[in-house]
Amino acid sequence: MATPRLKHPLDHVLDQAQRALETVFGSPPAARGNPAGDTPEVALDAAERRHAAGLMRINHVGEVCAQALYEGQAAVARDPATRDHLLEAAQEETDHLAWCADRLRELDSRPSLLNPVWYAGSYAIGALAGLRGDGWNLGFVVETERQVEAHLDEHLQTLPEADLRSRAILTTMKADEARHADNAEAAGARILPQPIPSVMAAASKLMKTVAYRL
Repeated sequence: MATPRLKHPLDHVLDQAQRALETVFGSPPAARGNPAGDTPEVALDAAERRHAAGLMRINHVGEVCAQALYEGQAAVARDPATRDHLLEAAQEETDHLAWCADRLRELDSRPSLLNPVWYAGSYAIGALAGLRGDGWNLGFVVETERQVEAHLDEHLQTLPEADLRSRAILTTMKADEARHADNAEAAGARILPQPIPSVMAAASKLMKTVAYRL
């Protein structure tokens, strides 16, 4: 029986670069159907459409960041089970990325112009978190997902009432993020000490403010 060929480090680098390019500039396909499904499109006035697009652009950026965070964390994870957990969550985040991109197109809008910056910064943060060890790695997942849950709640409250398609997407995303956090906790996540959660929240607030417009 032939021995599997070990992957050369350069192959790993090229794989990571390809995933980054697909996330930032491509159109990664969703593995699951869009939750908006046959939900009817309701006419929105110009202000409502602009606001809905701004919120969905923030969520699209959030999914770009999630992809980068998980890829960065998985790249340095020591335990194969932790790595598999991160990559499984990343696949569901790819669904979210595709759904948000679909909705932006429906709203005649576009993703953030700063997506390459968001990706690079998030990948670096994910790798640094992962280097602390798998317990901290998973703790970072939990804190990230809980903060994402909170901002999705905020978006569900501030979306135009008639925008049922965006609402269906965000509701499914929120359930997925909660499950990712629960799974990470069950896998042995450590609680992140202050000021790390506060710094993460401040960085997220800056990202949301910028991404709403750019």
